[in-house]
Amino acid sequence: MKKGFIAVAALTAVLCSQLARADGSGVSVKVGTLGYGAEFTAATTSMTNVRFGINRYSYDKTTMESDINYKLELDLKSGDLLLDWHPFSGTFRLTAGVVYNKNEFTVTAEPAASYNIGGATYTSAQVGTLTGKVTFKKTAPYLGVGWGNAAKGKGLSFGADLGILFQGSPDVKLTATGSVVTAASLAQEEQEAESSMSDFKRYPVIAFALTYKF
Repeated sequence: MKKGFIAVAALTAVLCSQLARADGSGVSVKVGTLGYGAEFTAATTSMTNVRFGINRYSYDKTTMESDINYKLELDLKSGDLLLDWHPFSGTFRLTAGVVYNKNEFTVTAEPAASYNIGGATYTSAQVGTLTGKVTFKKTAPYLGVGWGNAAKGKGLSFGADLGILFQGSPDVKLTATGSVVTAASLAQEEQEAESSMSDFKRYPVIAFALTYKF
């Protein structure tokens, strides 16, 4: 999985080095709902730009609730290829593109009492540690609007993006270290979790950028 993300980063670097020779380009640092990011923009026509970006953020937290010790881990990793259209030749833009989506969310639970998994009740000793990982499809379309043109003018400027990442239905995988929990119980619990997370098919993207224009 790491190799795929590294390959995207390497390809982005090569393309950026080639496009940097063209007239109208800029580099940006970003922060938003996809994490912290870096981005390169190059003009393709007088009204369109192409952008290549990489985003990264991780966070973890341990908490206790209802006699269950939870460890929550958020890992955001993505690379994007976007096309901007500036219909009025100004800063407003319409954006479409594709995102290599490695975002995932992991929950590890260690109960002090018992679990209900797939309609069956298990003791903490029978379950051991229960781990759930949520992932999404690796290639996700993106549509949005934004403000700023990193390939027009010179010097520093600011930009913003507002859009939707169509990442599809979440894929939930559950594993238990205990040997008693049945595969059928885990599968049923996975289906219930995926159904309850159906709203995550669309991920809101909000980002702010500081740009230097060459």
